[in-house]
Amino acid sequence: MQPKPHIDYLARARTWFGGTSAELDPATRGIVQLAIDRRVTSTDPGKLLDQATFGEALADRVAAFGGSWTFIVLFLAALVGWVVLNTGALGTDALDPFPYIFLNLMLSMVAALQAPVIMMSQNRQASKDRQMAGYDYAVNLKAELEIMALHEKMDAMRSDQIMRLLDQQQAQLDLLTRLVERVGDAANPPSIP
Repeated sequence: MQPKPHIDYLARARTWFGGTSAELDPATRGIVQLAIDRRVTSTDPGKLLDQATFGEALADRVAAFGGSWTFIVLFLAALVGWVVLNTGALGTDALDPFPYIFLNLMLSMVAALQAPVIMMSQNRQASKDRQMAGYDYAVNLKAELEIMALHEKMDAMRSDQIMRLLDQQQAQLDLLTRLVERVGDAANPPSIP
């Protein structure tokens, strides 16, 4: 286990986000705790989101096929084939003569079944999008916390460096003052009365 950071992330998060730690939402407190524990926030979102039930996976496949050019071409070919078969090829023995009432019934049933399946797939995609937005928020917030902590560390280092520089400058001024006094004393020897 890595050593705990010397920055109090919870106290700093209160300063950065305003208010007390109790006012931070649970997601933010969880992300702050990840920063405190030095744990990784990012994981492969594909592994998190690809856990679909059989029905969800089937709805996704049906929606993907129903929204493809392959489906459109096959569907148009089937419609043209049905019309050609029932108008010209079978003539008076057609299964579904000209107003194509049976074809309309089949098309209505396909539409009635296909619409809810597509909506299920869209709902699942919307749920995945919400999960990804939450995941993105967590990763971005942790990165922002780390950047703010780095800024504070850099500011503290810069302040320490400036203080050391000022101390060194003061020591040099003191040394220079003593040297000037010695030179002045050497140039003006005390007179003996």
